[in-house]
Amino acid sequence: MRTDITHPSGMVRGSTDGKTNYLLVRDGPMLERWARLLSDAAPTKGKRNWMQADGPDDLERFREGAARHFEQWLRGDIDEDHAAAVVFNLNGALYVEEKIRRRG
Repeated sequence: MRTDITHPSGMVRGSTDGKTNYLLVRDGPMLERWARLLSDAAPTKGKRNWMQADGPDDLERFREGAARHFEQWLRGDIDEDHAAAVVFNLNGALYVEEKIRRRG
């Protein structure tokens, strides 16, 4: 059942209860760090190059990268942004999993 909310201005909108609040992912430093990682790679690898991945081998590569970067982050390695690389690889793995699932 839809619940409408009347705002102080008089505008009436549907309630946001139970809806995903995408702005919450902006809290903390990770969104900017992940965006920087992608932006730094774009000039040499191309924007959204990672989205060409589509099969089990690509999925395994993302999983290996996530595991490796997570271990490097746990160790405290600071030679690159390993935390952002974990997020990149997790996102890539989930993207490929979804592509594989859609193909059936």
